Amino acid sequence: MAVKVSSKYQVVIPESVREQLGLRPGTQVDVIAKGGVAYLVPIPSLDRLKEDLQGKISHKGLRDKRERKI
Repeated sequence: MAVKVSSKYQVVIPESVREQLGLRPGTQVDVIAKGGVAYLVPIPSLDRLKEDLQGKISHKGLRDKRERKI
């Protein structure tokens, strides 16, 4: 899908791509240039990471800070 770069070097991300990547206003993205290709990589917020990991991490078996060797 082709988009045009404006005179201010801005591009509009097509709606279908925004939906696939889960982009919302205010979402930060990392722009990576590699081999002549620009990649947009969404940077999830801490709240989003916590939400995604909720119930997937078990504290069972973790040692208390007092038990750790220094």
